[in-house]
Amino acid sequence: MAVPKRRTSRWRRNQRRAQAFFARLKASTIIKCPSCGEYMMPHRACPYCGQYKEHQVIEV
Repeated sequence: MAVPKRRTSRWRRNQRRAQAFFARLKASTIIKCPSCGEYMMPHRACPYCGQYKEHQVIEV
């Protein structure tokens, strides 16, 4: 069984995790809000108008 020879440094670990995070933020995952037309992440409440699936969920 393969065992790492050295412990992964905090910098290398964090760089790996950061790349995975920024890969999710690509332009293909940004949509327009159906109510106000601003760009937002899918499956989340709009930070500009506070609506999610035509319901007001956040007071803006």
